[in-house]
Formats: sequence, structure tokens, C-alpha cells
Amino acid sequence: MSKQDQYTMTDPRTQYDSDHTHYNSDQPDPALDKKLDPSADHGETTYRGSERLKGRKALITGGDSGIGRAVAIAFAREGADVVINYLPSEKVDGESTLEILKEAGVSAKGIAGDIKEEDFCVSLVDEAKGFLGGLDIVVNNAGKQQFVEDIENLTTEQFRTTFETNVFAMFWITKAAAKYMPPGGSIINSTSIQSYQPSPGLLDYASTKGAITSFTKSCAKMLIEKGIRVNGVAPGPIWTPIQQSGGQAPGKLPNFGENTPIGRVGQPAELAPAYVYLASQESSYVTAEILGVTGGKHLP
Repeated sequence: MSKQDQYTMTDPRTQYDSDHTHYNSDQPDPALDKKLDPSADHGETTYRGSERLKGRKALITGGDSGIGRAVAIAFAREGADVVINYLPSEKVDGESTLEILKEAGVSAKGIAGDIKEEDFCVSLVDEAKGFLGGLDIVVNNAGKQQFVEDIENLTTEQFRTTFETNVFAMFWITKAAAKYMPPGGSIINSTSIQSYQPSPGLLDYASTKGAITSFTKSCAKMLIEKGIRVNGVAPGPIWTPIQQSGGQAPGKLPNFGENTPIGRVGQPAELAPAYVYLASQESSYVTAEILGVTGGKHLP
């Protein structure tokens, strides 16, 4: 595992060890970073901040693990106060993430709850705004992904809950947050390479990511009337607990990510700078865009 920060020039093909022949296959749904084996880099020892988000106030769903954890760490080290949301069953990851955030000297809070419920989404935004004293960054990142090889085995219940988690929650949170966010605010939605290059076995997940991509572009044109920018990040194959908790067929895990031009799986820490850029004023002329971080599996 690389221990270099995000500024040190390195061959991207070998920046991280891609050997996943050994892995933990005993992951529940939802999965935990605590049980992820091999472990992932979220920037705990590698991300260096430079006050790019000083004084900002951010809400991140799914902020306890994976990409959300990396984004939360980066935001905190860039000077933002942060609220993260996670499921009650993910409390152990949430608490360990909060410890890292507070070490950055910012205010941080975790709010546990299920974003499949509209009432909770509204209360989440209200509580985050109250704790932070405002709200100017929202990252809709939490997601559900479960591999099902045959459409005959894809249940209506899974199809519904995937959409509720990935799409409906994004809508409810964005709607609730928009009334609080000032001009200059930024909403960032986590979509996926699956929106453009869907894999068999991820029918419901890929469908939600297509919806997120379209929602992002349409919402951006609506909310720019309030001075709020809306963009998305489309990760490629990234090493997170969701992959080990049924997000991929187990047989794919040892070689996960090797079919990218870079030739390896990506790490959550490699996503964080994209979110920082879209949250910061550096991207002031960027809205309705999807930024791909895909290892070379480019977006159209």
C-alpha cells in the first residue's frame, strides 16, 4: 500500500498494490471498513490539506466508509466542518471516521439513520444544518449495490430498495438542503462508470446510476438559478467494503480492477481530490458535469 501523499509524482500503475488474491469473503450487508481485507487507503496518512474548503459546512451521506470516508477526511483536512451519515449497523466505522475528522481541528458529527425513509432524510438535513450553523456542501454518496447474475433472481424488493437508497434519498436530501444553501453552494452526487458501461449482474445498480447522472444534469440547470452548482463524480472499480458484501461476484474479487487501462483497482483516497475540486470555488464555472475517476475506462 502506497504511503505517498496526493502531490508526490508516482507511476499510477504501481502507486498501489493490486494483489487481491487474498481477501475476506465474510462481509455482511451493509459492509464495514473495519472488516475490509485487504484494507483500503482513505487518505488517513496520505491526504494533505491546504485550506481549500476553510469555513465550509458539509453533509456527506455514506461518510463512514469507502469513498465517503475518504471525502470526509479530505474535506476536514481542507478546513470544512463535516457531518457524516451512516446506517446504525455501521456505527463502528462512523465513530472511527469521526475520530480522524476531529484530529483535523474541525467540528464533526455523525448522524445514524436509514436514508430510504423520506422523513429521516429531511431531519438529517435539518440536524446537519443546525449543528454546522449552515450548509453549503452536500455530497450524496451513500449507495446500495448487490450482484445478481440472473434477472429471474432479481427481486422486486431489491430493485425497489436500490432505487430508494440511491435515487430517492438523493432527491429528498437535495430538495431539503436546497432551501438552506447559499449562492456558491455545491452539491456533488456519486454516480458510476456503471451509468455508461453497465455490467451484467448489476442491473438495478447500473439503472440507478444512470438516473443519478441525468438527475445531476437536470438539477444543475434548475438550481443554478439559486447560484448552487450540481455536479457528479463517476468512480470506476474502487476498493471499498461494498465489493466484498455482495457488490461483486466473489470470483471477480481477486482480479477486480485489472481490466482498466491503469491495470489495477482504485483506492478511495484517489477519489477525494475530485470531490474537493467540485466543492471548492476552483470549479466556479463547472456545473452539470460528471467527472470520471475510472482508471482509464473513460466516459463518453
